[in-house]
Amino acid sequence: MTAHAHPKHKHGPHQHRHDARGFVRAVAEACESRGLRLTPLRLRVLELIADNGKPVKAYDLLDKLKDERAGAAPPTVYRALDFLLENSFIHKLESINAYVSCHHPEESHQVPFLICDECASAVEICDEGVARLLGEQAREHGFKPRAQTLEVHGVCADCAKA
Repeated sequence: MTAHAHPKHKHGPHQHRHDARGFVRAVAEACESRGLRLTPLRLRVLELIADNGKPVKAYDLLDKLKDERAGAAPPTVYRALDFLLENSFIHKLESINAYVSCHHPEESHQVPFLICDECASAVEICDEGVARLLGEQAREHGFKPRAQTLEVHGVCADCAKA
């Protein structure tokens, strides 16, 4: 889908409320419609990311999986994460080496994140204009972007009040 399919994206940023169950359902539906295999392990990793509500590191996912599955090992977790990333169901926040659920798992898109350095929350801002502007700037410099993740660090409103 493009910005034209989501009118709320045309005129500026849009934030989302976290709905873990709805997110997991949307990913399952996207997998079914695309003919992708959402194995039990992939589904469980997805659920753990969704339930966390904040960015989660791979080793934290592994620790939780080890409590549930005796055979859980780093390669199995990373393969599940790779599947979820490749299909745009989650985002990787490189600056903090953590994973977060995507608010539009039915489409591939680039979004900026506001990451709080105090509480580690990450807010996905859906603003087509930001992604378009970065792409235009790259092209003006003769640069061909392959991936784009804008991560802005600071202090969220809740932490600023505290």
